[in-house]
Amino acid sequence: MSIRVRMTVLAVTGVLVAGCTSTDGGGPGAASAPPSTGDAKPPATAAATAVPALPGALTGQRPDWKACEAPEGGEAPGAKWRCATVTVPVDYAKPEGATLPVALIRKQATDERGRIGSLLFNFGGPGASGVAMLPQLEEEYRKPGERYDLVGFDPRGVGRSAGVACRSDAEQAAAEATVDLTPDSAAEEASYLKDGAAFGAGCARRSGPLLAHTTTSATARDLDLIRQVLGDEKLNYFGISYGTQLGGTYAHLFPKNVGRLVLDAVVDPTADTVGHARHQTIGFQRALDNYLKSTGQDPETGNERITRLLTKLDREPLTVGERRLTEGLALTGIAVTLYGQANWPLLTEALEEAERGRGDALLELADYYNDRDADGHYSTQSHSQRAISCADSNARPTAEQAKALVPEFRKLSPVFGAMLAWDTAGWCWKWPVKGERATPEASAPGAAPILVVGTTGDPATPYEGAEKMAKELGDGVGVLVTNKGEGHGAYGTSKCVTRTVDAYLLDGKVPAYGTTC
Repeated sequence: MSIRVRMTVLAVTGVLVAGCTSTDGGGPGAASAPPSTGDAKPPATAAATAVPALPGALTGQRPDWKACEAPEGGEAPGAKWRCATVTVPVDYAKPEGATLPVALIRKQATDERGRIGSLLFNFGGPGASGVAMLPQLEEEYRKPGERYDLVGFDPRGVGRSAGVACRSDAEQAAAEATVDLTPDSAAEEASYLKDGAAFGAGCARRSGPLLAHTTTSATARDLDLIRQVLGDEKLNYFGISYGTQLGGTYAHLFPKNVGRLVLDAVVDPTADTVGHARHQTIGFQRALDNYLKSTGQDPETGNERITRLLTKLDREPLTVGERRLTEGLALTGIAVTLYGQANWPLLTEALEEAERGRGDALLELADYYNDRDADGHYSTQSHSQRAISCADSNARPTAEQAKALVPEFRKLSPVFGAMLAWDTAGWCWKWPVKGERATPEASAPGAAPILVVGTTGDPATPYEGAEKMAKELGDGVGVLVTNKGEGHGAYGTSKCVTRTVDAYLLDGKVPAYGTTC
């Protein structure tokens, strides 16, 4: 069985599904874009202010559920899955203006008499397609699916909801092959920054006015409109990774409409762009050290071994057919295996192969992470990811600021530090539209209790983010559940967490704050 097939099996069973998703030619930093945070909360912005009432033409919609088309590169889901669209305003400040379609997919509750309502999902990214992913995870959510209609959606700017597109497959491949993610010279720095600017310019050219309206707050308003259109009094929601940021934003904007919300693999709502990169540097290094310990290696020795390999690849990439395994692609391949402990044997195999002069396995892992198929076609998930992240965050770190972070970040992680430091400038430094705010708002006084699940070994959204989210939501609202384990996301991998979440969703049983699995 090839590594790609084995990774696909793991993803479908939930190991990677919560991933902060794919990159735009980078590794774990690009993989989960800067959601925002900082110690001091800025004053509230327009995101939390009132907007005009929506016209009846929008609130009075009724979805026309039909057979689903096959997603790009995949197969159509079974007949029990039905698809529809809901029309939402591009700009909620002008609800009578331009609109866009938001794609939905639904499987109705199997227990009609015990039906609670709809349960909406967001699997992270930002940029993950709920329409494509939810049917793949049907068995994982079988228990909630007995009494809830399972509903996935493509957020605005994603997939079938006016998905953002920024560059061609050829341009993406060229960037991966030539742009150094840890620039060591003025020429490499210039190339790195030029590529970031070109990416943003491509988004503006191909996506137009929508680019300024791909914010998480706008998507949260879409969620509330979807709730109304589905006929639900309250929103029941399951958010993973970036989906926790969306869930926290929804709770802040619509506290009285909160039903049963689960936030798993939690983004820290108090961290700004640099803070988020710092958290990921710590998180990925923590996961890598845990992997090394599990294989009987001393972490210091193991890290030195990996950095020697990366240094060698930086000087002389390995040839793999007509392609090359660069340092950046190797880092991406390493990162993807850290999203779940079941993936760790693949990392052992790939590292040993690369040390013997073959880069096939690490390149295949990187391709999986970057959504590149065997024909060289990339999905646009990373395009949506950057568009949403840069519309959210008003931080625009410069090259000088990023470069100044490198020594600190290298101390935090000899493997991932330099790349994640540079990544702070690679995202939004020359983005064509302004970002909304420094950090997301998650305070939700008056909301019903929200489950906040953090995993102690999570590489992409370190456990500390769950603690911060529970606190930000407020006393009596954020209910922290701790999973002592590895991986990005606990539901479906921890039996204890799964039981706790199911009891909350199905029976309304709120666990004690600080419950540990």
